[in-house]
Amino acid sequence: MYAVRESFVFRVWVFLILTCLPATAQPAPLSLDDCVRLAQAAQSAVSLARQEGEIARLGLTQARAAFLPQTRILSGYTYNTPSRVDPATQTFVALNGSREYVGLATIGAELDTSGRLRAGLARARADQDLAAAGLLVTQRDLRRQVTAAYLRLLLMRRLARVAAETLAEAQSFEKRVRLLAAGGEAAQADVYRASAESAFLDQARSGAELEAEIANHDLAGFWTTDAAAPLSLVDVFDAVIPAPEPPESVPTPFLRRPEFRIFDAEKRGFLAEYRRTRADLYPQLSLVYQYGLDANQVRADNRGSAAFVNLNIPVFDWFKAHSAARQFQLRSVQSDTRRQIAERAFSSEYQSALSRVKRIYQQIAITEAQIKSSEANLRLSRIRYEGGEGLALEVVSAQTQLGQARSNYYTTVANYLSARVDLEVAAGR
Repeated sequence: MYAVRESFVFRVWVFLILTCLPATAQPAPLSLDDCVRLAQAAQSAVSLARQEGEIARLGLTQARAAFLPQTRILSGYTYNTPSRVDPATQTFVALNGSREYVGLATIGAELDTSGRLRAGLARARADQDLAAAGLLVTQRDLRRQVTAAYLRLLLMRRLARVAAETLAEAQSFEKRVRLLAAGGEAAQADVYRASAESAFLDQARSGAELEAEIANHDLAGFWTTDAAAPLSLVDVFDAVIPAPEPPESVPTPFLRRPEFRIFDAEKRGFLAEYRRTRADLYPQLSLVYQYGLDANQVRADNRGSAAFVNLNIPVFDWFKAHSAARQFQLRSVQSDTRRQIAERAFSSEYQSALSRVKRIYQQIAITEAQIKSSEANLRLSRIRYEGGEGLALEVVSAQTQLGQARSNYYTTVANYLSARVDLEVAAGR
């Protein structure tokens, strides 16, 4: 009796332990946002763009530091051969004595009278804005590439499924034809025709599966080296296809694109270089203050201080500085020219994206009608053939037509979703 009770208690404990243990969770299918997040977290062009932003930030810190006083500590010892005529004096008159001891704390600052430091600060700020705009473009382009790879993988898997279903239908018809031919109710030519169609469809299925594998490698390659592992994705073909959004009320939405920030930052950078180069044409004032020891003997009462005011006035660099400044001025004009060219190109791209979204969405309904008509055609063709009123060629043609109609539908849906992404890019969203 005791052994039975102990066995019962043991079974209860085992049951409780097994029910409390967490089940092995299957990885959730990856959505498009998940794929984009994984791609951005991996080392990519976005990582390089972020590093460029950090480099630009450090450059701005350097430009600001140029306005602060520079502090240095100078120490040294100079020996000068005493004069043979008068040992109390030194051989080289330009020096202060036979022995000179130097230990000075120096503080120097430039008063930006020429505007060179302010131009350098403006250039650093333009570089920072340029890096920030470049990061936006890189992130957008990466999302666009991941989206294209994501849709392509889903499309290739759908096409491979369609090819497999069409092949199964053809093999079923081939089997039926062989049975009819064995009973003398079908010609041997029908068997050959059905067999050839199955062979063609089998090759198409194999090619579609290969394309699906390659598409899987392309998408996984954005964030992992294990590109051969099949990815589990959220199939957007099962969702409701969204209708096109109405056109924006803004007449020129493409002006929101980050490329225009790049043009503006480039122009400001060239203008800053223009001002920094022209600064070589103007006087530059600097102040220096020194305190410490600069004497022939190391004694505390030899300490002193000195202040210097330096004014650098350029005389013979006018042509060089003027030509260099003119170069940067022309480069800023080139930025305006590139911006105008881009406005026309982006305007055309935006209008083309609008047209593609509208027209491809209309084609979805057409391909759906193709599928329904092709399914009815295949059903009637098989009925006619079974009744001896139709030809095997009609059934084979109807099978191919249905497979093509289904492929057209999924391809059109993928093109529509891709066109929506292109429209968002063209509209600067």
